[in-house]
Amino acid sequence: MKILVINCGSSSCKFQLFDMETGTVLAKGNADRIGIDGKLSYKSSKGVELEKDVELPNHKVAVKLVLSQLTDPETGVISDVSEISAVGHRVLHGGKYYSESVIVNDDVKKVIKDCFPLGPLHNPANLTGIEACESVLPAGTPQVAVFDTAFHQTMPAKAYTYALPYEISEKYDIRRYGFHGTSHRYVSHRVAEFLGKPYEDLKIITCHLGNGSSFAAVKDGKCQDTSMGLTPLAGICMGTRTGDIDPAIVPFLMQREGLAPEEIDTLLNKKSGVLGVSGVSSDFRDLAKAESEGNERAHLALEMFAYQGKKIIGSYAAAMGGVDVIVFTAGIGENTDTMRSAMCKDLEFLGVEFDEEKNAGLRGKEAIISKPSSKVTVCVIPTNEELAIAQETQELVSNK
Repeated sequence: MKILVINCGSSSCKFQLFDMETGTVLAKGNADRIGIDGKLSYKSSKGVELEKDVELPNHKVAVKLVLSQLTDPETGVISDVSEISAVGHRVLHGGKYYSESVIVNDDVKKVIKDCFPLGPLHNPANLTGIEACESVLPAGTPQVAVFDTAFHQTMPAKAYTYALPYEISEKYDIRRYGFHGTSHRYVSHRVAEFLGKPYEDLKIITCHLGNGSSFAAVKDGKCQDTSMGLTPLAGICMGTRTGDIDPAIVPFLMQREGLAPEEIDTLLNKKSGVLGVSGVSSDFRDLAKAESEGNERAHLALEMFAYQGKKIIGSYAAAMGGVDVIVFTAGIGENTDTMRSAMCKDLEFLGVEFDEEKNAGLRGKEAIISKPSSKVTVCVIPTNEELAIAQETQELVSNK
């Protein structure tokens, strides 16, 4: 079975084609700058790598280009699109409606559309990607929606309810939803396999650290809490997002700076976070370089990120009545030993005995970075959201 995984953003269409029988990635790439000028990057298992400028006026054209590239007689990996058994789509927001991945039908597409206000940058693009695939693939090719929010739907009401007037929360479906669910699900399952322990018996804190970052508390095989909220703005400070702040800051700034709702939204989502604090960059590699050169604001931004992450880890250990495993994943979590070390510093009271030697220089590999005597096992587990989407798609389609 060959499964195409599609992740459509507002101006991009990332893709991977999996051969599920061998577990290999046949090809992957990105149709980028859709609606601007267009660029295609592509890499295949046959050793082909290419980048080219193309016209990409919309997502439908982008999907057609992807399929054309996959079936190209010289550089493609399949002879015909009919070889694609199913398509798995990453969809940001499923609201309160879906706790599992689902095969796409008209009702599913309606829910994705109804959730546009909750995911205004992502859900429209996700739906466009689904409809583009429908228009260019053979009729009846199954498509599966894998929701970023689904894994977190097991949270209890005490964790997802905001202290607003209840009728307002009900009217507008305002609650904590959480994101990066596909990553948190994959990593929490994978670390149990890696350690050879039953998933349902563990208390796990997963730390998805990247330009967008979130944490999840997983107990007895279910998500108990997560750091992002109604939108991906909540939680730890991120590349350009504030994370949790005093909500009174919003009307305060709107009044003092004369900002419209869309302007304050841009300020909080795209101009804040470690970029706003440092004034240097949203890229943590740039911050580390600036810090090494004596930039105090870059140092402060990195300190804030580590401090806030440590607080979340501690609070989730308290919420679950302890912790067995702490897992670091995603771009920063997998590749930045100094940040892993900083977040685990002073966690000895939880039973963490961090191993600086095992941690030093570790990048993108599965590993235990705590000492054998540590009561809490600290691990690095690279995330693989695309593989998780492909696996869920295969399972749904096979059981159809």
